[in-house]
Amino acid sequence: MIDRPRKDPAMARKLRIGAVSYLNSKPLIEGLSTLAPDAELILDVPSRLADALQRGQLDVALIPSVEAFGDPDYEVVSDACVATRGPVLSVKLYSRVFPGDIRSLALDEGSRTSSALVQVMLEERFGVRPRLQPLPLGKSVADTSADAILLIGDRAMHPPAEEFHTVWDLGQEWLQWTGLPFVFAMWVARKETPLHGLDVALEQTRDLGVANIPSIARREAPKLQLAPETAESYLRKNLHFQIGSAERHALELFHELAASQGFAPAGQLAFRESGSECTRDLVGSLAQ
Repeated sequence: MIDRPRKDPAMARKLRIGAVSYLNSKPLIEGLSTLAPDAELILDVPSRLADALQRGQLDVALIPSVEAFGDPDYEVVSDACVATRGPVLSVKLYSRVFPGDIRSLALDEGSRTSSALVQVMLEERFGVRPRLQPLPLGKSVADTSADAILLIGDRAMHPPAEEFHTVWDLGQEWLQWTGLPFVFAMWVARKETPLHGLDVALEQTRDLGVANIPSIARREAPKLQLAPETAESYLRKNLHFQIGSAERHALELFHELAASQGFAPAGQLAFRESGSECTRDLVGSLAQ
């Protein structure tokens, strides 16, 4: 009787990958089904992806950076990310009063990092800790009487009809305050999760997506009632998709500030080193 080797249970099923459904994440998943054919891709809003990763329903997820601070068993598994070095366009605070007078704040239900970021800035800059209330998905600024409203993602890209006392683009506000870029979301997994080359595929996918931003913009813009030129400019000029040394410094500062206000535990963010170099030839051929 032949003794057949047993299959690794982790290899017996597809890796479950959770990615954000917003326009800002499309370059991070362009062609992922080709580069990681053995993975299952699930799209949702950032807060729900974070919850699914925490519950073990996902193996790897593009989650809000503040959520990556929240579990000592988490590690960042790719240098692909959603970040900005100035105005981000899709994360806005709309305030009906001077920021120092904000007493109530409605938070976009899909937000975690932006929620922590705006509260950190209000506390650090104005000594303000407003009363919080949720703004459910599908609701608008007209549906809340809060002094200020945080909107993220695709719906933040359409300015409300109402006139506001102050409008913050959180990417620009952070840059002016700290001189650093800001990382909104990163690919995260638990430390023992075997990736089977997915870390490399995620970087290749990012490179492919960046190379194909014009076609992504043309495809996605009509769904969001945006001009293709607006969508392309957003992906090219308002965002960047790689964690470098400046982004790591920004994450350290944000972690420190978030921990000081109770939004995250103290500690050090872990990064998993990629198992091999990215193969640019494959990406280049797919980008043609």
